[in-house]
Amino acid sequence: MAHPKRKTSKQRRNKRRTHYVAEFPTLAVCSNCGTTIQYHHVCPNCGYYRGKLVIEQKGE
Repeated sequence: MAHPKRKTSKQRRNKRRTHYVAEFPTLAVCSNCGTTIQYHHVCPNCGYYRGKLVIEQKGE
């Protein structure tokens, strides 16, 4: 196994990690109720996904 000859400095380590950035998820508008939702997810407000009822809401 290869062993490092010297400790990797913080600066060199951080340069390597510069592209590790959290990105905001792409958002869409629910076609049923109009709230903002994440793509490929069921709407938490109305329970619809791609125009079909997937989850029935309690009390409605």
